[in-house]
Amino acid sequence: MANSTPALDLPVAGLRATSTARLPYQHNVLLRSFLLERPAGNVLVYNSPGLTADAKAIDDLGGALMLLINHEHEGMYGDPAGAVPAFVHARDSAATARQMQVAGTFDRRQLLAEDLEAIPTPGHTAGTTSYLWDSGAHRFLFTGDFIWIEDGQWKAVLLDPDLREQYLDSLALVCDLDFDVLVPWGVSDNGPCFAMTDKGDTRSRIDAIITRIEAGGDR
Repeated sequence: MANSTPALDLPVAGLRATSTARLPYQHNVLLRSFLLERPAGNVLVYNSPGLTADAKAIDDLGGALMLLINHEHEGMYGDPAGAVPAFVHARDSAATARQMQVAGTFDRRQLLAEDLEAIPTPGHTAGTTSYLWDSGAHRFLFTGDFIWIEDGQWKAVLLDPDLREQYLDSLALVCDLDFDVLVPWGVSDNGPCFAMTDKGDTRSRIDAIITRIEAGGDR
């Protein structure tokens, strides 16, 4: 009998996207998790209901070595199906662990593998961490809610004014990163789940966010 498991979307070569879920407190935002197809073993980024909904499809692709959490709010969906160890920044670990199992933490910028780097970008939460993956064809930056896409515009989500300066520092850091695909946790429901970019486009878009945050805005 042919395998009838729906395949995960392939928005960009090497990057698989799960089915979507709506953010409970902002229904125009669609959330996804992503599977990074890697010769050394697949990796999942972001916790969302899609991990459980698409558990069979993920297993058919070889499963995953780990689940990388961007920030503590992803814990609200609990443990996904499958026994994939989840990792999160130490500053967000206690809040995350109240809702799902945490296998390990990190507290600094570090290589997780030759092609995969954890880069703390605090501001949305104290432990928000972005992940940079070099697939060979593209360099993907996973920013969670720290930078997301609404109607094609890159935006921030500043929740705590006390983290404003950290947010600005993190935005400045991202300006200097080398990546060509932005992949947030959530996007508005009328747009793609990623944005192709280049150095000039990235700087222009992030400078616009910095201007808004410096002026006292939260987006």
